[in-house]
Amino acid sequence: MDKQRLILLVGPTGVGKTETAIELALRLDGEIVSADSRLFYRGMDIGTAKPSIDDRRGVPHHLIDIADPGETISLAEFQSRAYAAIQEIYKKRKVPILVGGTGQYISAVKESWKPPQVKPDERLRIELGKIIENKGSQEMYQILKSMDPEAAGKIEPGNVRRIIRALEVILFSGRKFSEQRARGESPYRLIGIGLTRPRPELYDRIDKRIEQMFQNGLLEEVKRQIAAGYSPSLPSMSAIGYKEASRVVNSEWSRDQAIMEMKRRTRIFVRRQANWFKESDPNFHWFYAGDPQLVENIERWLKSTYDRDLTNQLEQ
Repeated sequence: MDKQRLILLVGPTGVGKTETAIELALRLDGEIVSADSRLFYRGMDIGTAKPSIDDRRGVPHHLIDIADPGETISLAEFQSRAYAAIQEIYKKRKVPILVGGTGQYISAVKESWKPPQVKPDERLRIELGKIIENKGSQEMYQILKSMDPEAAGKIEPGNVRRIIRALEVILFSGRKFSEQRARGESPYRLIGIGLTRPRPELYDRIDKRIEQMFQNGLLEEVKRQIAAGYSPSLPSMSAIGYKEASRVVNSEWSRDQAIMEMKRRTRIFVRRQANWFKESDPNFHWFYAGDPQLVENIERWLKSTYDRDLTNQLEQ
């Protein structure tokens, strides 16, 4: 039996994946599987630009709000949950669309990664977390860079969760983190769609979105998380936006300082995303996200290239 099709929709943060995916899912009778690690956590909505409840009522979304901020979702657990969600969508005779900007999560599904079999060690994580809290994530990032430059090159210096995981795997296995990602054959026939915008246009959109987050209550959202017992030192709370907002809440920074730093970190993140999603990649067909006819063009391309496969898939 032929492999079933899986649509991948990728692109940098702020490019317009969420609205495009929703409209495309409505046209194709599809459901969305999120591959954005920031969307896992309940109560972290504004700073992650999470799809609204109304959007999720209109189009079912999977792997959003699946954990509390104090929990950890490993790559292996995400991969397992994503496979299960995709299979559930197939059973409903709908079209699965895997959407995200977190490169390793997309790759883990499409390339059938076999993540390192090193279980999380809470004692080590607490100790590493204390070091980061006292000396900052940059120093820990430099340690990772000295031990595994390739792994460090694909991790944003402020991404505490991924830095800790990479070091955890290295320390317990004695091998580089970057050497332990065995790839297998994809269980799906992949349809790759990429969204792109010129960098100045993308940065302008990101700047406006960040300012809107603060207007929409990002500081209040962070206050609620801290009041609920979630420390700013948690990996989830160290994500872009939450780390900066926490410093405002703790009277360490001004609002303007936080906005400026959030914009700076997001630009770095966008450049790192480009290492995962390259417009030269022949496995993806790229579309300009600012085109007023974007979704119509994607649908037309899908029909001309894959319509028979998608139709057969739904009829199986």
